[in-house]
Amino acid sequence: MSQDNKTNSDSNKGVRDRLLDAAEELFCEHGFEGASIRDIAASADCNIASVNYYFGGKEKLYEEVWRRHLIPMRDARIASIENVMSQSEGQPRLEELLRAFADTFVGPMIKKSARQLGILMAREWIDRRLPAKMFLDDVVRPTMTAMSNALVKVCQGLDESKVPLVVLSITGQLVQVAHIKAIFEQGNEADLPMFDLNVAIEHIVKFSAAGIRAYVEGKTE
Repeated sequence: MSQDNKTNSDSNKGVRDRLLDAAEELFCEHGFEGASIRDIAASADCNIASVNYYFGGKEKLYEEVWRRHLIPMRDARIASIENVMSQSEGQPRLEELLRAFADTFVGPMIKKSARQLGILMAREWIDRRLPAKMFLDDVVRPTMTAMSNALVKVCQGLDESKVPLVVLSITGQLVQVAHIKAIFEQGNEADLPMFDLNVAIEHIVKFSAAGIRAYVEGKTE
């Protein structure tokens, strides 16, 4: 996109969206402390008062930068679960449920637009600024609840006390495979094995399905 087209595109955005775009870029580049309200407003071509008007301060602006990534990711994951359950009258094959969840879980994490979210996550890990329960309440709890309920319906006989750990195991594998894909692509080393994301996801689906069925059949006791 040329600079002129970028300028026209930015000018067509509302003040709130321009502030979010500018804040995300500066938070990624400089961190929370290093990105001043003055710099954010200037980058968004807004006055300083607009930050308080739309967000109530820099802290709330920071939270909204996160939410515009996290909420669509959460909604897509939950929708994938609901879709596969409704299409199969509540009884899809276990692999179908796991595959639908895996595809929508990993997909947004490997898009180019997710690069800035990765930078934000790295900075947040070092310098915690989000409310302690925000990520838990907005993303983790709703997603885990939806997936847990689906697993209980699909895998009748699965000990419900084991379901949270099953969901954590699946999501842990998916997060790791997304990170590994990024590492392999950055390394570009000839001695690294070819990384096919679809193959990796299919492995996670089959591996997890086998483990879940072993739980149901009592073979892990």
